[in-house]
Order: sequence, then structure tokens, then C-alpha cells
Amino acid sequence: MDKLDSMRLFTRIVERRSFTGAAHDLGVPRSTVTTIIKQMEERLGVRLLQRTTRTVRPTLDGEAWYRRCLAILEDLEDAEGAFSGAEPKGMLRVEVQGTIARHFLMPALPEFFARYPGIELSMSERDRWIDPVQEGVDCVLRYGELPDSDLIARRVAVLDRVTCAAPAYLERYGVPQTIEDLAAHRIVGIRLVSTGNLTPVEFHVGGELRRIDMTAPFSVTGPESYLLGVRLGLGLAQVPRFHIERDLASGALVELLNHMPAPSAQVALLYPRSRQLSPRVRVFLDWAAGEFEKRNRRMNGASV
Repeated sequence: MDKLDSMRLFTRIVERRSFTGAAHDLGVPRSTVTTIIKQMEERLGVRLLQRTTRTVRPTLDGEAWYRRCLAILEDLEDAEGAFSGAEPKGMLRVEVQGTIARHFLMPALPEFFARYPGIELSMSERDRWIDPVQEGVDCVLRYGELPDSDLIARRVAVLDRVTCAAPAYLERYGVPQTIEDLAAHRIVGIRLVSTGNLTPVEFHVGGELRRIDMTAPFSVTGPESYLLGVRLGLGLAQVPRFHIERDLASGALVELLNHMPAPSAQVALLYPRSRQLSPRVRVFLDWAAGEFEKRNRRMNGASV
């Protein structure tokens, strides 16, 4: 393994906080990783990594070396691409909110791969918040309110949300007409994995945002189970419109209180602030943003 490949290996270890994770990502034996890092430390005359039974962290010298390696590798990749005119290539790791990705991005993936045949896309779905650098992820697609972080967030869509319920629920509890009527109703709750708290029920009323406390006998953390609970008549819900268009059209769900709409929610692509974007990440971000724009126009009835 030459010096550049050794640098790639070292940066991956720092980002993954794991020898095993880096070995898996780069397709090399775990024993090879240990040997290469030992040789690198001997050549530089410093200790680069602090190892414990659970994690691997860079020392102060290791952190400085990581920054230098990252800058060298990114400059090399950009330079090669600029002079060769080569298309972006390599593995791209993306963490997504599954429902959003399946609706907005996956239908256009054949076009993406036809345009960038050298890119391999690994897409993972988790409902919890992750640190993309530590998890070895290039960018993250997230829906809703974002926690404070050092990540750069690129907003790609603002999605309308609908208050709705199943006909069976409305037959039992009645159709709410005002915000006061909601005192006699219940919701299907969706809990934030990061905090365990229920997502608040909110409405725009008379130019003000009103938050309503409602009983939630049934609550979940996953969007698919959440929507199934609503379809089964377990309570009211506030759901992105794109997710229930067919239910509204078929009458499986009924839109409610459209004179006091729920606040919309943003969709954002997030990536680390600490590094320059590689060409493959840059083209993916631009492509994804374009797909959200196209599909939002279609949902709003405009031509693309």
C-alpha cells in the first residue's frame, strides 16, 4: 500500500473511530490495517491514535496529521478530476429518511447511475440522529427540525403537512371543526428517537402558531407504523401531504381543519463542515436538490 492509500486508510480510521470499520469500508484485512498504522507511526515518530477497548481516537498529533492527509487527498482528487475531465467515481455513503428517499429520490436513481456510472451508492436508513463523520457517511437526508450541530444543512424542500383521520375514527369521535373541538379527540403519536418526546400537534390559527396538548393512547417512532395507526382509526395525525395523497384520493383518510393548517416541515441534506466536498458528493447533492425541486413542482401542478 503506497503513502496515499495509507493516508486514505488513516483518515477512514479517524472518521469511523474503528480499525474494523475502516478495514470493512476499504476492503482490506484487519491485520493489514494494524500493520500500516504501526509503520506510519514509526515513520513519523509520533503516536497517531489512542486505542481503547471500545473506540479509537486521534491524539493531538493524530488530529493534525488527519487534517493534513484530508487536505492532500481532496486536492489530489480535485486536481485529477479537473485535468482528466473524468466523471466522479467511487463509493458514496448516504443516510436517509426512508419514506422521503423512496418518494423523491429512488424513482430517479436509474437516471443518476446512467449519468454517473462510476459512482457506487450505499444508502442506509436509521431513525436516530447520527454523526456522519464518525459513522463514515458522506451526507445525510433529514426531515423536520434539525438539532444544533457543526454540519452544513442545505434545504431542498418544504413539505406541506395535513391534519387527517380515517372515516372509522370520525364516525366514533366526530369531525372537529375548531381548535376547541380537539379537546375531545386523540392523536396517533410519533416519538422522536433522540429524546423520546412526542412530536407536538401545532396549527396556524389567526396568524399565530398554536400548540395543542392531546391524548396519545398509541405512539410509535417509525413513519410507516405511524401511518398504519392512522389508517386503522386509532387517532388524528399530522402527516406530509405527499405521503397520503392516495389515501386522500381514495377516501381512506379525510383531510381536516384545512382552515388552520399544520406548519410545514423542511427536508435538508447535511454534510460535514470540516472537509471539502469530493466531486461525487457534490454531484449527488446537486442531483438530489434538483429531484426535490422537480417533484415539488409536479405536486403543485406545474410543468417541469
